[in-house]
Amino acid sequence: MTRTARFTAATAALAGLLAITSCGASDPAQAPKAGSTSTSCRQLDSTLTWPSGVREKLQTAIDAHSTCTGTFKGTVAPVAIFDWDNTVVKNDIGYGTNFWMLRNNKILQPENKDWKTTSRYLTDAAASALSKACGTSTPAGKPLDTAHNTGCADEILAILDEKTRAGDEAFQGFNARRITGAYAWGTALSAGYSEEELGAFATAMKQENLSAPVGAKQKVGSQDMDGYIRVYPQIKDLIATLKAHGVVPWVVSASPEPIVKAWSGEAGVDTGHVVGVRSVYENGLQTTHLKGCGGVADGDDSVMTYIDGKRCWANQEIFGVQGAAAFEQLSAEKRQILAAGDSGTDVTFVGDATAARLVINRNNTELMCRALDNEGGTWLVTPMFINPKPQRTDPYHCSTKGFTTPDNKKAPITRTDGSVIADQRDSQKDS
Repeated sequence: MTRTARFTAATAALAGLLAITSCGASDPAQAPKAGSTSTSCRQLDSTLTWPSGVREKLQTAIDAHSTCTGTFKGTVAPVAIFDWDNTVVKNDIGYGTNFWMLRNNKILQPENKDWKTTSRYLTDAAASALSKACGTSTPAGKPLDTAHNTGCADEILAILDEKTRAGDEAFQGFNARRITGAYAWGTALSAGYSEEELGAFATAMKQENLSAPVGAKQKVGSQDMDGYIRVYPQIKDLIATLKAHGVVPWVVSASPEPIVKAWSGEAGVDTGHVVGVRSVYENGLQTTHLKGCGGVADGDDSVMTYIDGKRCWANQEIFGVQGAAAFEQLSAEKRQILAAGDSGTDVTFVGDATAARLVINRNNTELMCRALDNEGGTWLVTPMFINPKPQRTDPYHCSTKGFTTPDNKKAPITRTDGSVIADQRDSQKDS
């Protein structure tokens, strides 16, 4: 999307929000006029549980950029960006779709029956383990019987978790600030299907997971995996409140884009404001290769919506930045006012937000070090809203091994001035 196209789309979105949902009023004729007090505009639901002060700070950030309060004076609507998995929803829709495909025999035997064709980063050990577990009797392009061959399903699950069942590394050779082998491979498991077919798989999975009780497990291979997904009420309310104030919500996710689009309406985000992992398609069918960003060619497979790659995709698709500049932080007036995430995958684009940086605490070292250090004073932390992780007792090792380097090693985390962030203790309570 070009800068001009984004300007047009954002202006149209802003106009629509003003005409239809201005300030949260049910009747547009009764909507408060610009310049009205924030109390006459939609407010975050006070009956939903947030940690002390977080809801109020989020509301303050929204009011400061609101068409309802009259504080927003620009012509291009301000933007908020959300990660999806474990940020908007509890659990992971990308892995949830992988699980559904394994249970329903939807993963296809790779080209030439060679698992190395599924990822340029897959190790020889992983490819050999998959061939041994899944066999070669199934013709290339035909479904593997993962519903009954538990060994094949278990090997795929292990490699999605980055190691073979024997404990060998499954992926190597990638820039770990721009892509991760396991997430990209999870997308590649859908190769051979159209976007519509993958969306149908995601919709079937969605119906199962929304119907299952909180805490439910499902049998995949011989493993008990998460079997439920829920939209967090607090985040759905936050998205609706942002929209009522003229702020346009986007999702930038490391799950495949057709899957995120099948879910986004559950939280009030339209499919035109979704950026997920984008694959190269040939003759209408997904390949194992990825679309490029920031001047990287399609099929190069070196960047996806992951850490610095998330910034690239956000800058390119939301803010219209082309070429290598999409990997760089934009000037403050051009960036998202609010961003939310839960893991190291999100640390760069969340840190780019200018007014509020919301972190769902899943005990991820790099993200929590940034949040607890609170450089700039706009970081906000909340426990997971459903089945939160317990408060961490040992400190986050920010000063020695909190930062993931491009060669997938660990290093100290530094602030914008180059100083090292000291080790941090998790001070966040459950409420």
